[in-house]
Amino acid sequence: MRGALIAVVRIATFVFSAIIASLTAATLNALTGDSVAFRGRYYRFLCKLVGLDVITRGKQSAAAPRLVVANHISYFDIVALGSVVPGDFVAKADIANWPGFGWMAKAGQTIFIDRRRTATKEARDQLQERLDAGDTLIMFPEATSGDGNTMKPFKSALFTVAERHAVAADGTERPVTVQPVSMAYTRLNGMPLGVGWRPFVAWYGDMEMMSHMWQIMRLGKLTAEVTFHAPVTVAQFTSRKELAAHCDRITRAGFARLLAGREGA
Repeated sequence: MRGALIAVVRIATFVFSAIIASLTAATLNALTGDSVAFRGRYYRFLCKLVGLDVITRGKQSAAAPRLVVANHISYFDIVALGSVVPGDFVAKADIANWPGFGWMAKAGQTIFIDRRRTATKEARDQLQERLDAGDTLIMFPEATSGDGNTMKPFKSALFTVAERHAVAADGTERPVTVQPVSMAYTRLNGMPLGVGWRPFVAWYGDMEMMSHMWQIMRLGKLTAEVTFHAPVTVAQFTSRKELAAHCDRITRAGFARLLAGREGA
C-alpha cells in the first residue's frame, strides 16, 4: 500500500511538473533560444522526485561542440544524463508523435532524426545550427534500449554528425569532439542490483510505458552510475565506422565494469 501511494504521488507530481517545465522551457526557447540550464535544474529535481541517485565518474570534456554517445537502458537515462550533461538530445523521429512525451521533447529542444535513412533537411539544419553554436548533443547509438545486462551494437550511421564541423561567425571551422559514456543502474535501496532485477528496471522490447513507470515509481531509491571516457574526434580514425567501433568498445567495457562493481574500485 505504501509503495502504491508513493507511486501515485510521484506520478502526479511528475505530470504536473512536466507541464510547467515544458511551458517554461518553450518560453525560454522563444525568448532567448536556450533552455539548457533550466532543463538541467529540472532533471535534477526529477532525480529527487523519483529517487534516482546519479553517480558520475571520469571527467566531462569542455570541448565545443561535443557529441556525447551513451548506451541506452530506459527513459530514465534521459533524466540521469540530463541532470549531469548540459546538452540537447538527439532522438528517433517517431518520439515526436508520442502523446505528451513528444511535446515535452520538443520543448526540450530535442533534434528528431529518421534513423531508417539519412536525416531530413530540417534535422540536418538543426544539427548544423547547434554545432555552430558550440552546443553539446546527446545520442544513444544503439538506436534502442537494452535489458540492463547487455548492450546492442552502436550503429555507425548515427555518427554522421561527428563528421560535421562547426563554423564560427568568422568562418573558422571546429571539429566535433565525441565523448563515449557508459551508464548502468547498479543499486536499489543501497543493495546491488543483480542480473534478475536489471531487466525489471530497464524499459525495452514491447514493454508498455505507463505500466512500467507505475512499477518503477513504487520502488525505493535507484542508483545510476555514469562514466565519462576520454574524448576523441573522427580525424583520429580512418572512417566513421572505425570511430563508432571505438566508442562501442569503450562504452561496452565501461558498462561491464559498472555492472561488475569494478569502476572506481
